Amino acid sequence: MKNKSLIISIALLSTLLLTTYRQPSNAEIKIESGKHTIIERNDRSANSLDWNGTYEGVVPCASCEGIKTTLTLNQDLSFVLLTQYLGKSEEVFEVKGTFKWNEEGNTITLDSIKDAPNQFLVGENMLFQLDMSGKRITGDLEDKYMLSKVNNQEVTMENTRWELVEIMGKPVIKNETQREAIFITFNKEKNRVNGFSGCNNFMGGIEIKEGNRLKFEQMASTMMACENMEIESTFLQTLQQVDNYGMKDNVLSLNRGKMAPLLKFIAR
Repeated sequence: MKNKSLIISIALLSTLLLTTYRQPSNAEIKIESGKHTIIERNDRSANSLDWNGTYEGVVPCASCEGIKTTLTLNQDLSFVLLTQYLGKSEEVFEVKGTFKWNEEGNTITLDSIKDAPNQFLVGENMLFQLDMSGKRITGDLEDKYMLSKVNNQEVTMENTRWELVEIMGKPVIKNETQREAIFITFNKEKNRVNGFSGCNNFMGGIEIKEGNRLKFEQMASTMMACENMEIESTFLQTLQQVDNYGMKDNVLSLNRGKMAPLLKFIAR
C-alpha cells in the first residue's frame, strides 16, 4: 500500500514539474555531447533583425579604386547583387539568385556566386563581407568590407546626416586615420551648415534660393593637424564652388551649373 502511495506521489510530482516548466516558444533545442543547449531565436540575426533591404558600400579592390557594391536581400531569400569596378569601367555587373542562412542564423551565403566572396555576417543595419574561407576580415581594412543599409524612407535635406561618397566622380573611402566618415548636415531654419571634413569639424552659412540654388558662405573649421589631409582640403575647396544641388533616391549631389556633380553624399 505504501509503495502504491509513493508511486502516485512521484507521478503527481512529475506532472507538476512538467506543468511548471515549459520550453520557451521562441527557442530551439540542439543536443550537443548529450546535453541540451537552448538557443534563443531572438539572439539570431535571421529572426531578430530587420535584415531585408538594400545595402551599399565600396570594398577594396586590388586592380581598381574600389568595388562599388549594392546588395539587396528580399524576404523570400532572393538577392540582387550589383558591382562596379570604380576607375576601371563604367559597367555595372548584376547577379541574381537565392541565399541561405547558416545554422547559427547570423551569416548568409549567396548560392549562385562561386568564384568570389559570397558570405556576409549580418549585423544591425550592416553586412560584413567575409573572406573566401568564410572568416571575418580583421585589421586595418576591417571597416572597408562593410555594407551599410540604405534608408528607403524619404529623407529631407535638413536633419539628415549626409556622408560623402564621391568627389568629382572619384570614390571617397574612410581611411584608418579618420575617426569617422566625412559628412555634412543642413539647418535651413538657421541657414547654417556643419559637419566633419576628415580631420576637422567645419561650419558656416548657407543661402538657398528657388531652383535648388545653393551657396556656402563664411565657412570656417577647427585647426587640427592630421595625416593625409589632402582629401579634407579638396573637399572644403570644392564646397566653395557649389551653386546648386539635387536630391534623388536618398543621394544628395552638390553641383556647379549643369556640370557633373562636384560632390555626392548618401543619407545615413
